Amino acid sequence: MTKVSCKKRDDYLEWYFMAVAFLSAQRSKDPNSQVGACIVNAEIKIVGIGYSGMPNGCSDDQLPRSRTAESKLDTKYPCVCHAELNAIMNKNSADVKGCTIYAALFPCNECAKLIIQAGITQEVIFMSDKYRDSDETRAARLMFEMAGVKFRKFSPECNKIVIDFDSINSQKS
Repeated sequence: MTKVSCKKRDDYLEWYFMAVAFLSAQRSKDPNSQVGACIVNAEIKIVGIGYSGMPNGCSDDQLPRSRTAESKLDTKYPCVCHAELNAIMNKNSADVKGCTIYAALFPCNECAKLIIQAGITQEVIFMSDKYRDSDETRAARLMFEMAGVKFRKFSPECNKIVIDFDSINSQKS
């Protein structure tokens, strides 16, 4: 009888959590930007997931979605809840102290304040830093550095994950 090697996989955790952030972003109704976040505790368990969207109880159809307008009140910015805020608010544990947050986009200054105040001090892992030169992102970096929150860009080994819903039917028992 030939012995088959069944070594467990050890390459899945980090990309998995970033993929969860990206998958949760798909729930956003924002036509311009879909951002997701995933909070993971020290036991490597997901304790919070969020995506960018309007506040609970506020009709998506009655609030503006525009990025630019004559008045800031006619844009989405005063109303939208960022993915990081929603992940913290939707947490399924007593607290998120010492956790890591995976975010599709580097957090803005408002989310950085929430992350720090919530005690998410292990690490902020982000995919995109496309607003790195904005005042909000500079302020976020400064606050993270002052609070001792590590942050780094996620560097995936592959750029695409395919979810094949049919694969479950072809797997051997």
